[in-house]
Amino acid sequence: MADDRTVSGAAVVRGNLWRMLGRGVVRRCPHCGDRRAFFRRWFVRRERCAGCGLRWGRELEGFMLGALAVAFILTGASLLATMAVGIVLTYPEVALVPVLGSTVGVTLLVGILGYPVSYTTWQAVDLWMRPPVPGDFGAPEARAVLGEA
Repeated sequence: MADDRTVSGAAVVRGNLWRMLGRGVVRRCPHCGDRRAFFRRWFVRRERCAGCGLRWGRELEGFMLGALAVAFILTGASLLATMAVGIVLTYPEVALVPVLGSTVGVTLLVGILGYPVSYTTWQAVDLWMRPPVPGDFGAPEARAVLGEA
């Protein structure tokens, strides 16, 4: 469902939430789908998307909190799922040490490796709630000068 608005004389179209979430979950730019998106390496990010020039965290008041919430939900869900699988597989004699060990291992793995994924996923939600405006994008010439093109 597209929601067209006008901001400063320019039409703003709300993107497809599911498409943007899918892009965010695989660490791509939710807006353009560029695979390089906002990251130079796994933990090192750019200020703008390498493909479309979308500014990272367009308004920082709350963007980081939203990304933290996504990371918390992903990590907590993996913790609960791992614990549930461990209990179901070892029931009725629940093997406490192996279940807790695997739960802690999976939780740490998801928490660390899910860091950039939580940010691009939240960026997708943020873009859906507040569609981008022309001021959110940088000029291609400026990105080339910064070495981000």
